[in-house]
Amino acid sequence: MKNNFKSILMMTIFAAGMFAGCKKANAKKITFVLDWTPNTNHTGLYVAQEKGYFAEEGLYVDIVQPSEDGATMMVASGRAQFGVGFQDSIAPSMLNDEKLPVTAVAALLQHNTSGLISLKKTGIDRPKNLEGKKYATWDSPIEHATIRKIVEQDGGDFSKIKLIPSTVYDVVTALNTEIDCVWIYYAWDGVKLELEGIDANYLDFRKIDDTFDYYTPMFISNTDFLEKDSVTAKKFLKALRRGYEFAVDNPDEAAEILCKAAPELDRDLVYASQRWISKEYKAEVEPWGYINPERWNRFFRWLNETGLLDGTLPENTGFTNDYLN
Repeated sequence: MKNNFKSILMMTIFAAGMFAGCKKANAKKITFVLDWTPNTNHTGLYVAQEKGYFAEEGLYVDIVQPSEDGATMMVASGRAQFGVGFQDSIAPSMLNDEKLPVTAVAALLQHNTSGLISLKKTGIDRPKNLEGKKYATWDSPIEHATIRKIVEQDGGDFSKIKLIPSTVYDVVTALNTEIDCVWIYYAWDGVKLELEGIDANYLDFRKIDDTFDYYTPMFISNTDFLEKDSVTAKKFLKALRRGYEFAVDNPDEAAEILCKAAPELDRDLVYASQRWISKEYKAEVEPWGYINPERWNRFFRWLNETGLLDGTLPENTGFTNDYLN
């Protein structure tokens, strides 16, 4: 009797495994490339995977980290169908001579949640006070132009800022050593400083100048893929929307799902960050993922005025809301 029960149990497990394998084999594979290591920007993606939202749409989604040439190039080359991009860094690739087949298809966050952070004791409580201070830069022309604009419109002199080329992996360490100020995304590094009880000043770009309330980060897709398989693109974004909306309504459960997918993360930081960022995924905007043309174009018009680009970005170039459900 015992042996019969074991046999039936083994057959049931085998059959279930075969069924799951068939479902996976029949599903359409989508490769999604992150912009960085997993963090709370990506939680809705992992929720959609854990809750089976992708599977319900007949999709098998492989989440990968970017190669050396970055997420945008992976999407442009077709090695990934979707990924995470940024409106500022993607802009040069949208001009005619260098145009890449990449389109923004949904906002990940509705507003720019990045800004400049410094220890309270440095006194950088307004852009002008960056004069004479050391700023960690990745030496992007658009980055410099952004800092220059907010400093000069506050009456400061950009040339008096000490630009220190540096890739900052740990903001707390950087601010306690050779750097006075770092460009961060508040949901991760700002919340981290809060958790550690560090007094800081934060200059929020979107509150200083609405030109900088652009889309960063956002979801991008390969343009050729969108044209050839719009049905799959819509299915993917439908499942993704459900994942992010779940995270909006259930930040702690969503944080646990992210911790399960990326157990190397600091749990306290994930939970605190998730409670902060869940309110930013949709903010005041319906539907999820909607890209506001006015805000998109306002940033590109400013870029055109700076003369930094080898050409002019046309209005409404580089994004679409057509695949949102």
